[in-house]
Amino acid sequence: MPEPGSIYRSIKLAARLFGKPLESLAPAELQRLTRVADRQQEIETLILETPEAASVKLDAASIDASLMEIRGRYGDEEEYHAELRRVGLDASSLRQAVSRDLLVEAVLEKVAAGLAAISDTDVEIFWYMNRQRFRHGETRVLRHLLVTINDGLTGNEREAARARIDAIHARLLREPQRFAEQALKHSECPTAIHGGLLGRVPRGRLYPQLDAVAFSLAEGMLSEVIESELGYHLVRCEAIQHERLLSFAEARQTIREHLEGNQRALGQKSWIRALRPQGAGRSPDANRR
Repeated sequence: MPEPGSIYRSIKLAARLFGKPLESLAPAELQRLTRVADRQQEIETLILETPEAASVKLDAASIDASLMEIRGRYGDEEEYHAELRRVGLDASSLRQAVSRDLLVEAVLEKVAAGLAAISDTDVEIFWYMNRQRFRHGETRVLRHLLVTINDGLTGNEREAARARIDAIHARLLREPQRFAEQALKHSECPTAIHGGLLGRVPRGRLYPQLDAVAFSLAEGMLSEVIESELGYHLVRCEAIQHERLLSFAEARQTIREHLEGNQRALGQKSWIRALRPQGAGRSPDANRR
């Protein structure tokens, strides 16, 4: 019978690699998972034999928290324990597998903590060398109102729907500040509950007919009636954020997190590589992080 850590590892890998339960994998997928799981077990064993692992003490509370997160995926205790039995685990073996998993993670965190800190200069150099990566396209704060066309629904036949949207449009031309109220009363879009607010929208997010009109409106302007396959629409542009480059101050934290993440991953991989026997094979799927 497979040991608990192997079962738990395979379940996690099935979800990570294929987005499926373990039992749903096709034969080719199962073969790939087996190769990756074997290699990962080998790497974990090397990690857990290091002095770094010997110096790490897991907090029981962190193990309990992970177990509670797993338990929370199930409706009740009966369902939870039935699933454990189905996959060949019980509460004790699951705790053992989770503890091993957390210990490996803690060792890798300890290795990462020993790396040199990313300096302010590193962050600034990255900014100047990659400024175009921080270009934000134009966005607009939009409100939307929809009257659907449905010839099988009284009041939503094409002519009736057009008459309704025309009446709303005329009303809003006189009193544009009433858009949220009119959307709440008359719109058949789910955004009606929020007064038709679509929020801050980038170009290309909406249906093509709506997108073309919405991004031609001046700030505060109401569209003409727009027809799409859904029905008749009105759009109001409330604010425009023009295309721009983020400032260094705005991008600084994102850059630091990016550099720290890269450094962490590279440092951990390098450390793991040094643990492995010379000439050992390498699987691109074997890295945990």
